[in-house]
Amino acid sequence: MTDRTRAHVFVSGKVQGVYYRATTRDTASGRGIDGWVKNLTDGRVEAVFEGTEADVEAMVEWCHEGSPAADVDDVEVTDEEPQGLEGFEIRYE
Repeated sequence: MTDRTRAHVFVSGKVQGVYYRATTRDTASGRGIDGWVKNLTDGRVEAVFEGTEADVEAMVEWCHEGSPAADVDDVEVTDEEPQGLEGFEIRYE
């Protein structure tokens, strides 16, 4: 897994109720990114992306725009060690 990288992302703004999670899932899956996305109780969206460095960077950049109805204020990113996730899912926990 040395060719993989992982980004842990928190997105704030108008990002809930605007198909942000579904669009993130579809975009990540289309790029072959593994990971997950979920809403947080404070109104932010949290996501983890694992894949090639170029694909993960592209997803982080995508988060600044998000779904067409979203209005993103900020994207916080932390690089982490990949954990070998497979597939991309919306979490509801």
